[in-house]
Amino acid sequence: MSEVKTKARGVGAIAAERLAQLNAGAEAATLTECLAVDFAVLLGNALPGIGDDAIAEMSAAASAGISRRMPLAARLIAERFGPSTFETLKHHSSDTVRGWACFMVAAAKDMPLADRLATIRPLADDGHFGVREWAWIAVRPHLAADLDRAIALFAAGWTPDPSERVRRFASEAIRPRGVWCAHIAALRSEPERGLAVLEPLRADPSPYVQDSVGNWLNDAAKDRPEWVQALCDRWSTESPAPATARICRRALRSIPKKSSSGNA
Repeated sequence: MSEVKTKARGVGAIAAERLAQLNAGAEAATLTECLAVDFAVLLGNALPGIGDDAIAEMSAAASAGISRRMPLAARLIAERFGPSTFETLKHHSSDTVRGWACFMVAAAKDMPLADRLATIRPLADDGHFGVREWAWIAVRPHLAADLDRAIALFAAGWTPDPSERVRRFASEAIRPRGVWCAHIAALRSEPERGLAVLEPLRADPSPYVQDSVGNWLNDAAKDRPEWVQALCDRWSTESPAPATARICRRALRSIPKKSSSGNA
């Protein structure tokens, strides 16, 4: 379902009082509430000194998709307050404002990838589902541009992390296709490059991580089905755990099952 249809069907059911709370900085409870936030009003409430020109520019972009408005808000904030505002934004009560912090990390110039990932990490581990999504969406272009370095960093310090949210970020951020993001062509053609991240997660105890790994492989199966089938066969033999079985079922769901009859 598109963002426009979701918004049209659901926002009308949100009470005016609740909309006012969201625009004042309350945390959204659902995707519909996330999409209902008036960015211009929230921007003025969260950063009262940002200026009428910034609020007007944000208001003019109200009809644009949320994926375009998020980086716009981050740019307006950075231009008027500088990068130090990030520390304030990442602790804000509003998940949308914390999402703007994610895009400030993405927009930072001349930041080494290791530093960028270290900066985004608390937001990747945020308690709100929306902030966690914005975290990987925001930095994904940097990961795609330096893919082998990103995979090495994830394998060394993210896949062993005690937090399921951090482990899931390592998988979700580099899905070959993903959702609400550009594809990573290198991983569509060579998914084996992602194995350093996937292998440590093949029997992860968290369904949150399992779903991401399964979706990663399902993405890959759309271009390299034989590779995904062979990997799942190996994993099923080497790691016959319920978690691995669940990942493989999700990974293989788009691959047509072979006929057992032998007939065409």
